[in-house]
Amino acid sequence: QLQVVESGGGLVQPGGSLRLSCTASGFTLDSYYIGWFRQAPGKEREGVSCISSSGVMTGYSDSVKGRFTVSRDNAKNTVYLQINSLKPEDTAVYYCAAVRTNARQCRWTGYDYWGQGTQVTVSS
Repeated sequence: QLQVVESGGGLVQPGGSLRLSCTASGFTLDSYYIGWFRQAPGKEREGVSCISSSGVMTGYSDSVKGRFTVSRDNAKNTVYLQINSLKPEDTAVYYCAAVRTNARQCRWTGYDYWGQGTQVTVSS
């Protein structure tokens, strides 16, 4: 079964950091563009970051720019989302998704594979 799997979520205090990971089962991520999304309770899912298959192109939504950093290690078949200076409003389920594309900027639709998500809770 082809799927992506997120990990690394947890409970963290405001101002803290987490590193989320996205790996693949049944295929390799090195030819896939990865998007990171989140969905807070009662809100629509929003795209927060993306990274091209090579890692050369990255992008962020305005709400996370400067605090989130996306990267990838294709040798480890893993994409990371470093989240710093966490705020209570960052509380959400975070998802990664994969698609083959040559897009030169973040795209938030048309992904082929989605993970089940990892919960991030920011609370004191």
